[in-house]
Amino acid sequence: MKVLMVFTSHDTLGNTGRKTGFWLEEGAAPYYVFKDAGIELTLASPKGGQPPVDPKSDLPENQTPAMTRFKKDEAAQMVFANTKRLKDMRSEDFDAVFYPGGHGPMWDLAEDRDSINLIESFYNSGKPVAAVCHAPGVLHHVTYKGAPIVKGKRVTGFANSEEEAVQLTKVVPFLVEDELKRLGGLFEKKGDWESFAITDGRLITGQNPASSTAGAQALVALLSSVQASTAA
Repeated sequence: MKVLMVFTSHDTLGNTGRKTGFWLEEGAAPYYVFKDAGIELTLASPKGGQPPVDPKSDLPENQTPAMTRFKKDEAAQMVFANTKRLKDMRSEDFDAVFYPGGHGPMWDLAEDRDSINLIESFYNSGKPVAAVCHAPGVLHHVTYKGAPIVKGKRVTGFANSEEEAVQLTKVVPFLVEDELKRLGGLFEKKGDWESFAITDGRLITGQNPASSTAGAQALVALLSSVQASTAA
């Protein structure tokens, strides 16, 4: 099985003068869930090369086992440092696509026409689409059969209360929870920072950084069930 992971290339947190990017746990944890499941991975980003890491995600209090493993894994670090150009990716070459979050995707991937077209291509061809934390925000221009892809779907993502907790409600272009609801998504959430992922058909969403492992595991489970039904 082959999975495409799509990372942000955006490193500026609005007009705050602070840096952002992808949340390291949301890249590292799914990467190892997929690798340990024997999945072939390709990493891509709008600009290619090393996607920016949100410096807050690497603070001492935010360390996780997956991040510790990643920092000792030179081969994985090389893969992350050499992402492909997003515009060169085709859904025909993969079985599913996975979007890690962090605040960066809110600015570039949410508006990126290559990303929007790619997600629609995956979904239109019957392939799963997964996104965690802020990354469900990349779906806000994505449509399926003329309607928002999330309309009528059970979805989750970074909750308003979590955005308030990190004091970025007035900085982000939009609030993930509000936007998914506006588009007709059936938004659900657990407590702040709790692991929570939803699979509704071929759409998988995770609430926050703690949900990145669960979101990736959900995608592996979905791909395995598809593979099993195809083999049968």
